[in-house]
Amino acid sequence: VQLQASGGGLVQAGGSLRLSCVASGRTFSNLGVVWFRQAPGKEREFVAGMTWTGQTYYADSVKGRFTISRDNAKNTVYLQMNSLKAEDTADYYCAAAQHGGRQWSNYDYWGQGTLVTVSS
Repeated sequence: VQLQASGGGLVQAGGSLRLSCVASGRTFSNLGVVWFRQAPGKEREFVAGMTWTGQTYYADSVKGRFTISRDNAKNTVYLQMNSLKAEDTADYYCAAAQHGGRQWSNYDYWGQGTLVTVSS
């Protein structure tokens, strides 16, 4: 599976962005998909995930502000980010695996990062 992430940019605190991740190369609907992020000088951290059955799960830091969704017909997963904060600034990566969970090392398929910068 090849993943292509997009949608990052510069936004003011309190604003919104929607990230997209388009998959190609193989069946996408039977894979779990997640978003991770990595800020400068920090470790990569889990943000949001959706299992292939549609169950969603979130990091506590984004719960209630971010929403992950997927459109299997378009082979695309989205991350709607609302009420953005300066601490959300990071490179955001999408990833896919059959059973990946919250640990980045479990994922075989990765998109390139898309930079989100939130100005305060």
